Amino acid sequence: MQKHLLKTVFQRFDEGGFTVRFWDGEEVHYGAEASEVTIVFHEPLPASFPVDDMMLGFGEAYMDDIIDIEGSIEAVFSLFVRNEHHLGNGGLTNAMAKVIGRVQSGAGFKDQQKDNIQHHYDLGNDFFSLWLDETLSYSCAYFRHEHDSLYQAQLNKVDHILKKLQLQPEQTLLDIGTGWGWLLIGAVQKYGVRALGITLSEEQYEGANKTVKELGLQDRIEVRLQDYLNLSSDEPFDRVVSVGMFEHVGRENLSTYMQKVRDLLKPGGLSLLHSIMGMREAGVNSWIEKYIFPGGCIPSLRETIALLPDFDFHLIHAESLRRHYAKTLDHWYANYAQQKALVEAKFGRRFVRMWELYLLSCAASFRTTGLDIYQLLFSKGFNNDLEMTMDHVYCD
Repeated sequence: MQKHLLKTVFQRFDEGGFTVRFWDGEEVHYGAEASEVTIVFHEPLPASFPVDDMMLGFGEAYMDDIIDIEGSIEAVFSLFVRNEHHLGNGGLTNAMAKVIGRVQSGAGFKDQQKDNIQHHYDLGNDFFSLWLDETLSYSCAYFRHEHDSLYQAQLNKVDHILKKLQLQPEQTLLDIGTGWGWLLIGAVQKYGVRALGITLSEEQYEGANKTVKELGLQDRIEVRLQDYLNLSSDEPFDRVVSVGMFEHVGRENLSTYMQKVRDLLKPGGLSLLHSIMGMREAGVNSWIEKYIFPGGCIPSLRETIALLPDFDFHLIHAESLRRHYAKTLDHWYANYAQQKALVEAKFGRRFVRMWELYLLSCAASFRTTGLDIYQLLFSKGFNNDLEMTMDHVYCD
């Protein structure tokens, strides 16, 4: 009976082509084209399989070695996207592209947000150092040249952001969600600013402070374990930047973030927002929410830009880094694949499979579903003293 139901679902796919190998050895080809990939069922799906939540169910089945994929996960994503009109409920494009989407608000939001951040980022610096580059940058890199190493591309990303901010010596810079601190370090070393970085991750806080101390930059850089909502606006900043943090605030709190940035910026000050964004507001991936990023929200580009006028923010520049993030994830997975034995020894095989699926599926999402990442540069009020063009960013 279960095989019959699976076949009924797969028979709806009429674009592309794929093979399914069932637990009894039977192989069936679906679609009008040659097979791009083979989906392997090692055993029947468990009785607890959530038939009303296929994304969660198939993700857990992959983690439990019930399902395997011969070929690329990207090909599987592409097949589902191309055939979404057969799947009902608006298809799967939004479900994939909007990776996470739970709304949070109320008095307990700050505590919950901290727990959510720590769930992911406090797996340990030892874990992330296995597959990130030397800077431990855990956000989209910027590949100025096709064959840039991951390390070079992460340095490029920092340089790219700092150029856009048009920093001047002795200006003040706030980095919301500072990670391991390399943007702060670059800003101080190259532009002579004074910088504050904040994070909710204890591991990142300790790692960033360690690096700042090793470089002897304690007089120019401060890193705090603090929620951005608790920052005082008594001494506003010349520049505010946020890289990979906006996705964690929750849809109901997007305007709260913008209001806080407005309070923290001097008149004419610049802010750069670097965030994953989708094309639409709908869609939830419950597997990512449950296992990877609880409590987050992928905002849409249109709702984010629509917020700017409400806070007297003026958009100066917008740039998509979609393909850069797919390439970044390719590098991360290549590094991760070489360290699977170490990860399994510490966390177990199910964890290894979980992170494998996460990294591969995210790369596929950026290439096939409309999931994107943008850098939005905007000013508080008008600033007529900026460069007239973006040549300072793109021309050597």
